[in-house]
Amino acid sequence: MKRFLILAALISLIVSCQRIPKVYTLKAGDVTMKVTDYGARVMSITTPDRDGNVQNIVIGHKDAREYLRTEGERFLGACVGPVANRIGGAQFSVDGVVYHTPANDNGHNTLHGGFKGLDRLFWTIHERTDSSLAFHLFNLGGIEGFPGNLDIHMYYELNSRGEFIIRYNVITDKPSPVNLTHHPFFCLRGDGKGRVEEYLLQINASHYLPIDAESIPTGEIAPVEGTPFDFREPHLIGERIGFDNQQLINARGYDHNWCIDKKTDGVELVCRVEDPVSGRFIEVLSDQPGLQFYSGNFFTGAEYRTSLALETQKYPDAVNHPNFTDIILRPGETYTQTCIYRFGVNRTR
Repeated sequence: MKRFLILAALISLIVSCQRIPKVYTLKAGDVTMKVTDYGARVMSITTPDRDGNVQNIVIGHKDAREYLRTEGERFLGACVGPVANRIGGAQFSVDGVVYHTPANDNGHNTLHGGFKGLDRLFWTIHERTDSSLAFHLFNLGGIEGFPGNLDIHMYYELNSRGEFIIRYNVITDKPSPVNLTHHPFFCLRGDGKGRVEEYLLQINASHYLPIDAESIPTGEIAPVEGTPFDFREPHLIGERIGFDNQQLINARGYDHNWCIDKKTDGVELVCRVEDPVSGRFIEVLSDQPGLQFYSGNFFTGAEYRTSLALETQKYPDAVNHPNFTDIILRPGETYTQTCIYRFGVNRTR
């Protein structure tokens, strides 16, 4: 069985540049979502605003084939990994063995799995309903420097409560780092309009991870108290984004991991963002210890800061920081994660 999966994965890599992505439509209640099998991408999510206007609230291409051709913003709406976010110095060690990964970020670091991450692969869809998709991918170890073969199952589901639920299950045959996330760019005003600076954001975190000039965590777990990173109470994103703060300068805005104040190991509310103009809001629920908030500071071919990303994850560059959460998956273990994006409308003007 394992040999068959490896052969299938090799064939998928060879033909991926020739395949035409398939598109699937999911619907539940007032939410409709289009998904492609290329990178398991979410292409669009339409929801009503407080006046009943139905608009797309994520940035994406209308034609799925554009994802094959587009280099800029290649992570739009995709599942990213096998290690989301950055690996400093494009290397890490597991059990005393050093592994080198592609330096696809600033020429020094690895970003979202390298040049051939999960976003660049076709996923198999083995179950489908009107409101759900079940994905499978066998990701070969060694191709991008990661040691283990990964057998990945992922599930997308919409429900009548306005929730987009993502579940992951991963096993491996060799100790290997695993830290998956979903990478949507949300534009709550709808259809690419508005600015994220006008959104109200709340993050349930009393600490965050400072970064260096290349967006690699320094290793410090710093308190948000008294800084522009304190979103424990709702703040407009634009209220402090222009402050003379070295962390904001390093990222040209917000692009940091918040260390969630978890009460349990289960799924909890970690974040809420609202557009006061349209009334649309998103609540993010997760069982992960971290949340990456990216304010859209760099955006190829489009005006920046028209959308934002809220990515549930373990801590970035954890493979190089022993004081961070452990992300090494070992044979016999199962990596699991649940992320929920709950869409709603505040009808109060």
